[in-house]
Amino acid sequence: MKPGSKPGRQARLSRCEIDARHPDLRESKLTRPRLNLKYQLMTVNDHPPIVKTIVWQDESATQAFARSLARQPSIGNALIELKGDLGAGKTTFVRHLLGALGVQGRIKSPTYAVVESYTLPASGHMPAGLAIWHIDFYRFNDPREWEEAGFRDIFSSVGLKLVEWPEKAGDHLPQADLVISLQVQADESRAVSLTAHTATGAAWLT
Repeated sequence: MKPGSKPGRQARLSRCEIDARHPDLRESKLTRPRLNLKYQLMTVNDHPPIVKTIVWQDESATQAFARSLARQPSIGNALIELKGDLGAGKTTFVRHLLGALGVQGRIKSPTYAVVESYTLPASGHMPAGLAIWHIDFYRFNDPREWEEAGFRDIFSSVGLKLVEWPEKAGDHLPQADLVISLQVQADESRAVSLTAHTATGAAWLT
């Protein structure tokens, strides 16, 4: 594989307040419980990070890992982040993963388009019509692009999201199930750090 180039807390309910001392109070005043959805979502997705390191000696090792990941039933609704320098092999891994999932034809890099979307045919354990988004935030600079480009809708939809250069999106991204960090070694192998942030990602690493 040769390098390429590019241009938790729990939801909180407020305590009911009863002021029986108020002279004009005929009934107890109760404040409405407030559900904090932000913290609820954090609780659902929160999971102690689990880190595993492996080595991909060559592209066949990359392909083998992609195929094993494609066999996971929960891959159909997950977020995977890919980190690494230019030419580290992020897009190569995505191509092998999408090929293993059944995507036909050319799999383009989303460097210029930012997003490339796919719909899977029925195959194996994956249902027909499964949506996949391959996103590259390399050229993402303005946070306003998040709303204008419809990323909020993408990340709230059911489907597989594969994100290159996630650090460019800052705090906009939800918690990833798995972060794959690639580093090119002197012998052209890849040192791979796998970090699971959810129960889904942790199950993959086992």
